[in-house]
Amino acid sequence: MQKKSLFMAFIAALVLNACAEKTTTEVSENVSPTELSGNCADAEYRELDFWVGSWELSWTGQDGKQGRGTNLISHNPYGNCVIKEEFNGAPTMQFKGMSVSTYLKPAKLWRQAWVDDSGGFFSLYGGPQDDGTFQLDMERVNDQGPYRRMIWKNIETDSLDWHWQGKADEEAEWGDLWVIHYSRQ
Repeated sequence: MQKKSLFMAFIAALVLNACAEKTTTEVSENVSPTELSGNCADAEYRELDFWVGSWELSWTGQDGKQGRGTNLISHNPYGNCVIKEEFNGAPTMQFKGMSVSTYLKPAKLWRQAWVDDSGGFFSLYGGPQDDGTFQLDMERVNDQGPYRRMIWKNIETDSLDWHWQGKADEEAEWGDLWVIHYSRQ
């Protein structure tokens, strides 16, 4: 099991690096790896720390049934530079996924790579908003790609609400597709 976890962490790190490549290239072709991450002690690297911890999750499904799961968010094994997510939808749904998130200093934004056991992959970018929320927008692969974003709201020490939102086109209003309430274990 430990080999599988290490392998998944390695794959996730490669995916995150690949996701950051486009943004990194846009910032500068001559940026060193040290300049990309700094020493991870800057305040921006702590902006997503509100999410770190062990969480009990609850939601109402589209069928009206209550859902439950867990999410473990940690800095391990990457120290202060990467936040790792381990989502488990059990016992309600057989859905597991993981993400790695880091602050990309030259671009002044957060990057996240999400993978799951249904073959899903999302590359997201964003950061804290003026209204106190934290938002990551999904990169669209092409003009036909869906509009999706996630927003953390009502952020307190022991609870928060996570919204997965979508819209049909650029002019449409955002709507909630899945809302999860987090309670710290």
